[in-house]
Amino acid sequence: MPNSQEIDAKSHSPVPQGYVLGAEEGEHLIHFRDGGNIFIKVDPVTGSNNFGLGTQQLPKGSGIPVHRHLHKDEAFYVLEGSGTVTLNDVCHPCERGGTIFIPKNTWHGFSSPDQELVLLWIMVPQASTVSFAKPAADPANRERN
Repeated sequence: MPNSQEIDAKSHSPVPQGYVLGAEEGEHLIHFRDGGNIFIKVDPVTGSNNFGLGTQQLPKGSGIPVHRHLHKDEAFYVLEGSGTVTLNDVCHPCERGGTIFIPKNTWHGFSSPDQELVLLWIMVPQASTVSFAKPAADPANRERN
């Protein structure tokens, strides 16, 4: 069986070896609307061609407008705080320890009116940082996916 160096030499791209990141490591973006922190932990740039993963902070009084992803399923785990998630016009409370699953093409959004909300997000297939997280940090690039 070939080793990773032999595979690298043939494919001209590195073989993912895995990695460990701290809470505030990864690609750091600042959301243009509310100043919340976004940390991209896993994406195609860091070696995953199968899913994207990161964290997003929603400061008190902010939210994520209702939107949808036509070709990507998404899941969230609430790391801190509480708020409301809207799924296809139905509002649901969410709080620390809660899990939210959003199938592709489902309209969804978040609000955190009373306290900060910190979410861990997972997107399948992977979230391209060009089409998902970077538009949140740059109002000039608001591509919807």
